[in-house]
Amino acid sequence: MTREVKETFGTSGSLGGRPPAPGALAAKVRALAPSMTRSMQRVAEAVAQDPAGCAALTVTGLAELTGTSEATVVRTARLLGYPGYRDLRLALAGLAAQQQSGRAPAITTDIAVDDPIADVVAKLAYDEQQTLADTAAALDTSQLEAAVSAAAHARRIDVYGVGASGLVAQDLTQKLLRIGVIAHAHSDPHLAVTNAVQLRAGDVAIAITHSGSTGDVIEPLRVAFERGATTVAITGRPDSPVTQYADHVLTTSIARETELRPAAMSSRTSQLLVVDCLFVGVAQRTYETAAPALSASYEALAHRHRR
Repeated sequence: MTREVKETFGTSGSLGGRPPAPGALAAKVRALAPSMTRSMQRVAEAVAQDPAGCAALTVTGLAELTGTSEATVVRTARLLGYPGYRDLRLALAGLAAQQQSGRAPAITTDIAVDDPIADVVAKLAYDEQQTLADTAAALDTSQLEAAVSAAAHARRIDVYGVGASGLVAQDLTQKLLRIGVIAHAHSDPHLAVTNAVQLRAGDVAIAITHSGSTGDVIEPLRVAFERGATTVAITGRPDSPVTQYADHVLTTSIARETELRPAAMSSRTSQLLVVDCLFVGVAQRTYETAAPALSASYEALAHRHRR
């Protein structure tokens, strides 16, 4: 790993920024739990399932409740983005107050083979809404601001993604091209690497991978990182291998995968929200050139939409 052993590695979304708001706690637990140790998972699951009860406990009490140690409780709090357990308790109290304010209980989103189509629509709509809400709540806006600033001033932007993430990469580059930003989406791993070799300081490379461990996406991002380009990872796993080569990490929601709803569907929803936020931010920063470019693209295509 180069670039001064990458100071940002392992710190994104935790100690470097503001603690997450109470409403973001459950989303944070869902995002980080798969990468935690089993003992830390017990602590995270306990605070997410019973915030009111845990808010009333001391660090020793929560350790005893979860069968862990005080050190594990503190480490879990810090991983979730809080400076210490006291800050986590305050967030738990806030979350408990929100839950007691009359919010309707969540409906199950498991889709059965014999579900009527109306139920399928309702369940999918609810799950999409929850995915978007979780992503928005957990998204580190300081990381987003930094990524937007780099992209707005970039000479060119390369975006890497395969499978469902490749579709999101194409969506982002098409948007950027319409406001006059030079951007390319690469789903072919060989082309991605050969293009990454041409990047340098002032360029931006964006990797989109839900798992954060897709080799065909990590390799070109590594090359871009080593060439001096500003690198961004959009992933559901903030501590995954791809983040080793990312200057900025934008975290997406991790939704449960079911038999009739592959993970790619919900991950794509959260990824699209993040790239839309990134695109709008760039359009705002480059408005003087973006607005005329967008108008010109509309006019160029207008005749194709006339009846």
